[in-house]
Amino acid sequence: MTDLTTFRTETRAWLEENCPQAMRNLSFHWEDAHLIYSTEAAEVWRERMAGKGWIAPMWPTAYGGGGLSREEAIVLSQEMGRIKATAASSGMGLTMIGPTLLEYGTEDQKLRHLPSITDGTIRWCQGYSEPGAGSDLAALQARAVIEGDQFIINGQKIWTSGAQYADWMFALVRTDPSAAKHEGISFVLLDMHQAGVTVKPIGLISGSSPFCETFLDNATAHRADLIGELNKGWTIGKRLLQFERSGIGGLSGAANKKKAVKTNPLVDIAKRYVGDQDGKIGNSEYREKILKHSMTERAFQLTTSRVVQENQNGQTPGATTSIFKLVGSTLARDGAALKSELMGAQGLGWEGEGFEAKEIETSRGWLNSRAVTIYGGTNEVQMNIIGKRVLGLPD
Repeated sequence: MTDLTTFRTETRAWLEENCPQAMRNLSFHWEDAHLIYSTEAAEVWRERMAGKGWIAPMWPTAYGGGGLSREEAIVLSQEMGRIKATAASSGMGLTMIGPTLLEYGTEDQKLRHLPSITDGTIRWCQGYSEPGAGSDLAALQARAVIEGDQFIINGQKIWTSGAQYADWMFALVRTDPSAAKHEGISFVLLDMHQAGVTVKPIGLISGSSPFCETFLDNATAHRADLIGELNKGWTIGKRLLQFERSGIGGLSGAANKKKAVKTNPLVDIAKRYVGDQDGKIGNSEYREKILKHSMTERAFQLTTSRVVQENQNGQTPGATTSIFKLVGSTLARDGAALKSELMGAQGLGWEGEGFEAKEIETSRGWLNSRAVTIYGGTNEVQMNIIGKRVLGLPD
């Protein structure tokens, strides 16, 4: 028996014994994750997984990670998928600021911040966009002035996902207003539980409020929580976005190890709402649409898997993450739109007895899918990055 086979056997037995039934076979949108992770079952599951280091399985054990190899992490992911176990923790700590600290943080910063990510006790939010600095992020104006061993920060951030639940924020702030546009920006971490931070959720057309306005009025960040050099935060800020886009695009961790499924939900929906003729969809136009989408989706899954396998050092790719973010978000949007289209009028319901729960979920999913092409950098921004940084096209 190989070491990997032994690891799989032991992992399967441990998961079966320790994963609460209430944390299996769950389906929820990321906007509702805070509700799922606030339950007693979620807390038990989080503590057990943190004890193994499996909330961040490939991170170093010195910071609370599991220290697993990529192959072991893939096995863990597969075995969790086998029993349909929900991840013990999620959020920007694991997918964004954690990997950034591992690459750019000092040893002191790693020891202070990473363990609270690997045990799932601290939640993070992102302080990037501002009312006048969205896609043109380098136009940000939130100002940080050094006073002693602190930064005094004033300004406003917007679209700060999950800020109403966050304990800490990683933010880009302007520390030298006289410098060139992409200079004079610093990357800092600040505690959200202070008098100088005010959070106001923004209601969306989808009926939820995952995004917020965040007002910083003499908020403070410690000099010890400056990541990288003063006025050199733009490079770090861009690298964090690559980690984010790799997650949206399906390149993060072992999650890319998707297997081909024997049934296609689009086919099942089409047969019910469009019609079933001798076991096939009763409309040639929809057959072609579903075939094209399914082939593109499967090709995308195989490509992400290949890229991760080729990248044996485990490092997140650079500008090429924009390709996966662009294609992945477009697929998600188009898939949601096609699902709603197949349902016809039943795919347009918001509430009421005339619609089944799955139909309402489809309608709201279509609305939510539009956001995927915006957050993490709009599709238009990704195409600019691909043109300049990947293809080397002139400005």
